[in-house]
Amino acid sequence: MARAVAGPEIERLVQLLARVPGLGPRSARRAALQLIKKRDSLMAPLAGAMQEVLGKIETCPVCGNLDVRSPCLVCADPTRDPTLIVVVADVSDLWALERAGAMNARYHVLGGTLSPLDGIGPDELNMASLAGRVRQPTAGGGTVAEVLLALPATVDGQTTAHYVTELLRETGVKVTRLAHGVPVGGELDYLDEGTLAAAIRARTAL
Repeated sequence: MARAVAGPEIERLVQLLARVPGLGPRSARRAALQLIKKRDSLMAPLAGAMQEVLGKIETCPVCGNLDVRSPCLVCADPTRDPTLIVVVADVSDLWALERAGAMNARYHVLGGTLSPLDGIGPDELNMASLAGRVRQPTAGGGTVAEVLLALPATVDGQTTAHYVTELLRETGVKVTRLAHGVPVGGELDYLDEGTLAAAIRARTAL
């Protein structure tokens, strides 16, 4: 039986860090040790920043993004194209697209994907408000022209994409999805069969 090497407070810190996605028990212990070693330059500022955010974080009532203002910084940006709404499953997907800097659109966070096995249906996701946003006039008095589905290339993701497409069919809005296929810099020999098949189906003329 392994013996405890630190007090309960430190063990509690390790246990909490281990619950962060991407950190297992060993990684959590290494992270905790680094925080403890650099408690003045790292742990104290981190604790202060977390405490500050904890009291201010809000879910944007428009798109579902997480921010310290309402509406969020993205929705409040007047330079964004109001005629294009990008639908994502989670806030992390929104942030990933923003890091890529490939578009200047509005977003809509569903809060997950449909998963009947897990009891997640349309009522558990941010579906109804999406249809409402598409029907409403944009800030400039126009209408939403396109809804881009940036959803996971999984069974649940595809099921969700199909549901959203049917949900928006009567609105007449153009519904598109991200292309699936060979990533930039990818070598064919290292790709799985599903990715290769998707790339072949989505081939384009040169």
